[in-house]
Formats: sequence, structure tokens, C-alpha cells
Amino acid sequence: MAANEEDSALVKLELACSDLRTLLQSSAKLEKDLEEMEKKFDSIDEKLSTAAKRVAPLQSLAMAAKALETRINRAVSPALGLLHSFKLSESFQKKLIELSDKLSIEKNPRKRLKKLLKYVQCVDQLNEVINLISRDGEPVIQKLQEVVEFLSRTKATDQYRTQRLKETLITLKALYESEVDAMRFDGLLDEALLNLQDEFEIMLQQMKHQNIGEQQAYEEADQTLVSDLGTEMEVQVLRRIAETLSASDCLDICIDIFVKVRYRRAAKALMRLNPDYLRTYTPEEIDEMQWESLETAISLWIQHFELAVKTVFVSEKKLCKRVLGELPEVLIWLECFVKIADKIMAVFFRFGEGVARSNREPQKLFKLLEMFDSLEKLKLEFTEIFEGESGADICIRFRELEKLLVHASSKVFWEFGLQIEGTSDFFAPQQDGSVPKLVRYAVNYLKYLTTETYSAPMAKVFRTEQMWKAGILSKPETDENLLKDAISNIMEALQRNIESKSSSYKDKILPHIFVMNTYWYIYMRSRNTELGKLIGEQYMKQKYKSAAEESAYMYQWRAWRPLVRLLEKEESEEQDNGTKATAAFVRGKLEAFFNRFDEISERHAWGYSIPDADLREQLREATVKLVVPVYSEFLNAHSKLLSGESYVSPESLKGLVGQVFNGTDRTNNGKPKRRDSKDTVPGRNSVSVEGELKNFRRSRSKSIDA
Repeated sequence: MAANEEDSALVKLELACSDLRTLLQSSAKLEKDLEEMEKKFDSIDEKLSTAAKRVAPLQSLAMAAKALETRINRAVSPALGLLHSFKLSESFQKKLIELSDKLSIEKNPRKRLKKLLKYVQCVDQLNEVINLISRDGEPVIQKLQEVVEFLSRTKATDQYRTQRLKETLITLKALYESEVDAMRFDGLLDEALLNLQDEFEIMLQQMKHQNIGEQQAYEEADQTLVSDLGTEMEVQVLRRIAETLSASDCLDICIDIFVKVRYRRAAKALMRLNPDYLRTYTPEEIDEMQWESLETAISLWIQHFELAVKTVFVSEKKLCKRVLGELPEVLIWLECFVKIADKIMAVFFRFGEGVARSNREPQKLFKLLEMFDSLEKLKLEFTEIFEGESGADICIRFRELEKLLVHASSKVFWEFGLQIEGTSDFFAPQQDGSVPKLVRYAVNYLKYLTTETYSAPMAKVFRTEQMWKAGILSKPETDENLLKDAISNIMEALQRNIESKSSSYKDKILPHIFVMNTYWYIYMRSRNTELGKLIGEQYMKQKYKSAAEESAYMYQWRAWRPLVRLLEKEESEEQDNGTKATAAFVRGKLEAFFNRFDEISERHAWGYSIPDADLREQLREATVKLVVPVYSEFLNAHSKLLSGESYVSPESLKGLVGQVFNGTDRTNNGKPKRRDSKDTVPGRNSVSVEGELKNFRRSRSKSIDA
């Protein structure tokens, strides 16, 4: 077994020796091949070195030619582009002429707008080409001149070619110098820009505000009629024209045209409202106006101011933004709008300022409050319309007008209170005790002021003024309290005026009639109204109704109580009730009673006035209750002494008392007209009241004679 392993190892060893011999033979052959290849490489390298020496001059010439070609192309290619631009310019100019001819004969508005839009596009194209020529011309000529000088200096090409290039340079330079300025300022482009300016102005003039005179009907429905100025196509054309003019250094001209035309259009639209009142605006001129005319003018001012802001200027601002809003100068359209509105608003402002600075007459308060309230309602919308820095001046003037109206309204109100107190010293009271005109005016004035229309603006005036005095951080009272305190001050001034006047009467009864009439008037006219609710119904009863009732009682005591005393029993009547002297005494009392009654009637007819029908009726009833029962009792007590005599029955006396308080039944000479009465004393024939008085007086006269 060991022998087999040895044999196997020998075999493997022989095989390995055989492989090694083969490898050595291959290596010798490879070495021989490498030597041959090295010889061949040396030969090739020698040949390449020889070829490189021969090609080197040609390579330098090729590189120089390439560099020359690049330099020439850098100059020639822009020059060819410049020549192409000249050709385009000529082509666009011809197209402009054709479009201009077509535009001049086109009558259809819509088709004309389309042609005008093409015209604007062509102007833009021509302007762009001319700007390109103007921008690139000098650099192109400069580069071409450098190439010509280089070729002349280096003699890189033949003389013929160099000469041709020089001639081309001279021609191009002369064309540029002679044509560019003409194309920009004197050629068809300039004429086209002038045409666009004319078209721009014409189109703006054709855009009118519609239905301005019909706004009144929409105001009643709380609607505002705002219409867009111009169609989409018209606005598009105007916008393109504005952009073209702006790109052609004509922006100032474009803005001037826009502002001038639209200002005139806005002004003419408002002139359709016939605002002739705006011609009178200084405080002195306003003071000379009749009140009815001024009242109408202020009402029109309020309507027209609101119409101008919410309709005319909204439309104008929208047009400005649509036409000029896309120009490179972002806020130029806002400046244009403010320029359009500025002069018109100045006219409105100066009238409002004139009214606020004019004389502070009491009746002006309501119109001042209407003006203030209208500005307050417009304030938010006004600041939105005149936004930004460009509208700051107009907004400042708006606020200044509001301040003037606040001061004026407050001054008028407080001066009215001072006037009420001042009249107590200069004007005598009513001679008949009736309600003074001042009281009637003041009560109705305050009633009107406390209505919903004026109470809120008046309270806001007080609150605004209080904040100005105390500062923004102060805590003002509620609007209701502010108004209530102010009204109460006027009412107290009115009360002091009444008390002062009542003390100036010489007649002892008239002061009570005067105070009764006046306080009753105040109470009756104030109750169940906004004035009464503001001050307080209970307060009005305690303050004015009670005072009127107290004065009514004092009037009755002064005027009728002495009459009643004449019929009161005396001791002499009780001692002897059957003698003739007692009968004469009783008749004397009746005579004195009716004489005094006639005197009271005369005073009521000539000197006393109780204009309120309800108050007269209450006084009549109270007087009847005071007088008639006493008279009836007197007749009953002395019926035996008066038997067979004619005298006035209690019912007839009641009618006579009623006539005293009848404010309308008076004869031509001013005396009470005593109506006939069929009421008689039981058991006697029917006679008239007046007849009874006459019979009674005749009987009385006979008794005295006897």
C-alpha cells in the first residue's frame, strides 16, 4: 500500500515538471515578441515627431483663422440683427398706416375698438423695435468698427474684402445717426402716440355717469345706484393705451388727460343736480340767506354729498384702478383719483364749513345735526374710498368739518339755554296770561330734538365734546344720561324764565293764570313723547302738572272765592229773617254778586286767557262746583224773601259760568255772549238768563226807591 502511494506521488511530480518546462518556453517567446514591438513603437514615434514638426505651422494658421472668424462674427451678427430691426420697423410703419386708414373709416363701435386694439399692439411693436435699434445701434457699430480696424491693421484678409466692410460700416453708421432720432421723435411712432392720446381723451369723455338725477328714488329704498363706467372692451383698450403711453415716456401726458377729462365728467354729473347753493359758502353770505332757502340748501348738500361719495367717486375710483392700476407706478391710480375728487370735495367742504361757522341760531341745530349724522354714517366708507397717503388731506378736511359741526351744534344748544334765561329781563310776560311764544317754541324744540332722528346725533355730539375735554381714556356717561342732563338744564332755564315773568304782573290773578297755562302746556305737550320718556313721566307730573294744578287752585281762590264770600251768611240775616230791610239786604247781596260776576266775566273776556280746552273744562267744572252750590243754598235760604221776584236760577248760573270759560263764544265787542236758557225757578214762567238778570235788577231798583 505504501508502494502505491509513492508511485502516485512520482507521477504528480513528473507532471509538474512538464508544466514548468512548457511555461519557460512560452516566456521566452513572449520576451522575443515584446522586443519586436518595442522596435516598432520606436519607429512610429520617430515618424510622429517628424509629422508634428511639419504640421505645427498649419495648426497655428487654423487657430488664427478660427479666432478671426469668431471676432468677425461677433461684430457682423449683431449688425445683421440691426439691419433686420430696421426692416421690421419699416414693416410696422406700413402696418400702422394701413390700420390708421381702416380706423378712420370704421363706424361700428365694437369693430372700431377691436381695430384700435390692433393699432395699439402695432404701436407697441414699433416702439419695441425702435427701442431695440436705439439701444443696440451704438454698440453694434462700435464692434464693427473695431473689426475693420483690426483687419486693416493685421491684413488678415485681402484689401478688397476690408474695403467692402468699411463701406458697410459707413452706411450703417449714417443710417443709424439719421433715422433713429427721426423714428423716435418725428416719425410715424410720434404721430401714432399723438393719435392714441386723442383716442384716450375721446373714450374717457364718452364714459358718462348714468341716472345721477334719479338717485332720490333709490335713497328712499336705501339703495345706492353704482354703475361701472365703460364696457370691458373699452376699459381694456384704455388700459392698453395707458400702458403704451407710459412705455413711450408719455405717462405725465396720460395722467393729465385722464384727470382733466374725468374731473369734468364727474363735475358735470353732479351739476345735473343743480347745486347752485354751493356758490354761497362764506359765513357772511350764509347769514344773509333766508332760513327757508338755507334749510333747503343744507338738505340738498347732505343728499348731494352722499351721492358724490357713494356713487360718483366710487365709479371714478373703480375706473382709475381698472385703467391705471397695472402701470409700473403702483399707486399712481390712487393719486389720479384723489386729483379728480379733490376740487369737487373742496366745494362741498367749504359750504359745510361756512354753515358751521355762520351765526348760531337755534333752528340751525337740527340741520347741523343732520349734517353731522350724515358724515358719521359716511365716515367708514369715506376713509375706504380716500385711502392711503394720497387721500390723507381729504380725510383730514373731512374730520375738520366734523369737528366744526360738533362745536357748532354744542354751541347752538347751550346758547339756546342762555337765550331762554336772558329773555326774562328783556321781554314782558303775556298780558292775558297765555302761554308765551318762547315756551311754545322751547317745548316743541326739545320735543323735536328728542325724536329718534336727532337724539342720537345730539348725544354723540355731547359725548364727543366730553371726550375732547376729559381725554380719550376717560369714561363718559351714557348717551341717554348726557342728553337727559342737557335737556334738563334747558327745562330748568325755562322754569326760571317762567317764574321770573310771573312775578312781574301787577294783577293778582294773572300770575296764577300765567303759571297754570304755561306749566299745563309743558306737561300736556311733553307727556307720552320722547321728551317725557327721557326726563321721566313721574318727574313731569311732580314738576309741571302739580305746579299747574296748584296755580289753578290759587287762580280759583283769587278769582272766584271773593265772589262766593258775597253770599255767605251773616249774623244780621240770622237775627231777622222777615223784615223788609233783610229782604233788601239779600237783594243787595245778589246785586253785588252779579256785579262782581260781570266784572269777572269782563276780565276773562278782555284780560284772561286759558287757551287749552281741556284745562278750561276742568276749571269750569271746578268753578261750577264752587259757585253754584253756594248760590243755590243762598236762594233756598232766602226763598221767602225773594218770593214773587225774578232771579237767575242755579242752572242758568251754571250756564253763565260755562260761558266765562268758553274760549270761542264772544261778541264783536269782546264781551261774553250769554246764551238763552230755558231753565227757570220752579213755579215761574220760562225766561232767558239775561232776561232774569234784567228783571232781577229792575225789582232791586224799585225796592231801593221804596
